[in-house]
Amino acid sequence: MLAVWVFAGCSGSKKDPFYAFQNGTIHVSVDESFRPVIEEQIKVFETSFPGAKIIAEYKTEANCLKDFFYDTANSMAIITRGLGAEEESYWQDSLGHLPSWNVVAYDAITLIVNKNNPDTLFTMEKLRLLLSGKGDRKQKLIFDGLNSTSTVRFISDSILKGRSFDTSVVKAVKNSQEVVNYIANNENAVGFVGISWVGNPEDSEQMRMLGKVKIAYVACDVCSDTPYVKPLQSSILTRRYPLVRGLYFVHKDGTEGLARGFSNFLRSERGQLIFKRAYLGTVMDFEVRNVKLTKKL
Repeated sequence: MLAVWVFAGCSGSKKDPFYAFQNGTIHVSVDESFRPVIEEQIKVFETSFPGAKIIAEYKTEANCLKDFFYDTANSMAIITRGLGAEEESYWQDSLGHLPSWNVVAYDAITLIVNKNNPDTLFTMEKLRLLLSGKGDRKQKLIFDGLNSTSTVRFISDSILKGRSFDTSVVKAVKNSQEVVNYIANNENAVGFVGISWVGNPEDSEQMRMLGKVKIAYVACDVCSDTPYVKPLQSSILTRRYPLVRGLYFVHKDGTEGLARGFSNFLRSERGQLIFKRAYLGTVMDFEVRNVKLTKKL
């Protein structure tokens, strides 16, 4: 489905068959939950290919899809789902070819609490009770908006099974950064953010904020002894951590174009290493295996 990414010369030329993959300007709508890691991906991509310019706008997932479907300037969306059969059929009729989409990484919905909050252990049942207003009603649950966000949709589907939140205990703020800020300043609250906002040990701002908030543990329901686990890369990839979702690209390019080039980059080794450094689960296997040599080199 995907063309193979080739690291050709950065200068490029129109004789270069990969010229269209490396040059031009595109508009991309990105789920705001992934802003830190996608900003890094764009920075590295544009540095590698100076002829490329990616203009990203960070929005709710619903608004990303609205851009993708109705804004002719939009070439690509980066969201937490692929396209359905009806959506693919729509684009087949509109473009004359199917749009491309695929998973590029795996994210964990991360629970964060204030550094002074002693309650850092959660089960799915405890979360369901809290979200439905049947748990500790003094504890506020903080989301990056109550409408149209991928985090709200995921939690509604995976924990509440489509039932409604109790809005008297659930509070909406504008975006993921405000979720982190709210938890840092309020002891009796639980925030829901993507792991790339708090999981990168090389990001000095994230490390500073982790002096004010803590990442909570969630019980592993598929483990024999039901341990509590953090959203580490190993527990994301093995699904021991229960709140895992995919991150997808969707683009309109056919056999060539900058959107295809950027999507190929996201799935290439360099792009995957950036996801790995941001603590997301990768689709490329970076496992180090022990090898026994039978001959001297």
